[in-house]
Amino acid sequence: MAAVHPREEECKLRRRRIKNMGREIGSVCRFCRREGVKLYLKGERCFSTKCAIEKRKYAPGQHGRLRRGKLTGYGMQLREKQKVKRIYGLLEKQFKKFFNIASRKKGITGETLLQLLERRLDNVVYRMGFALSRPHARQLVRHRHFMVNGKVVDIPSYQVKVGDVIGIKERSKDIAPIQSAVEANKTKVFPKWLEVDLENKTGKILALPSRQDIDYSVEESLIVEFYSR
Repeated sequence: MAAVHPREEECKLRRRRIKNMGREIGSVCRFCRREGVKLYLKGERCFSTKCAIEKRKYAPGQHGRLRRGKLTGYGMQLREKQKVKRIYGLLEKQFKKFFNIASRKKGITGETLLQLLERRLDNVVYRMGFALSRPHARQLVRHRHFMVNGKVVDIPSYQVKVGDVIGIKERSKDIAPIQSAVEANKTKVFPKWLEVDLENKTGKILALPSRQDIDYSVEESLIVEFYSR
């Protein structure tokens, strides 16, 4: 087999680094501090005294403690877009794609956007209590632990439909990450559009999520304004 030229190997490593630049691999607690609200990106840690926003209620960075002036209209739109994007763990290109799909559908664009985001498989796995956070759910889905209507689906952005049954592969039901999530969510109140059986580790989509089912504070109209500039 022909030897790989050092220059070619260096180019491959550079391309790999550039490809991974979009995905955040550092601490995500700074996102909560930047937005000023809990985004629940670290599972149980977000409910403990170790939560970063509880210790440091100011923006991250060298000038985070400095008082900033009132946000402009554009600034408010940007912050709202960034907040929702980070809640669901999407890159800008992915988020814009969901917005474009929502804008082509009938109805209120902002509400349709949130509905599409809620219908992502990784979000549904998190909502059903099979994962401690959305990043945790995304990893479990990618590792092929979950099934939709009896078939393995490893695409986190997969859009669930009414009547879909979400299950866990038989050999994956007893793995530690899923077990710990189920134990932690035994007393959790699940959204009314989902039917969840934690004992048997299954769930069903009863209806499409409505605006009232979104349990975090967001002004989706600002996101629509941001992309409509």
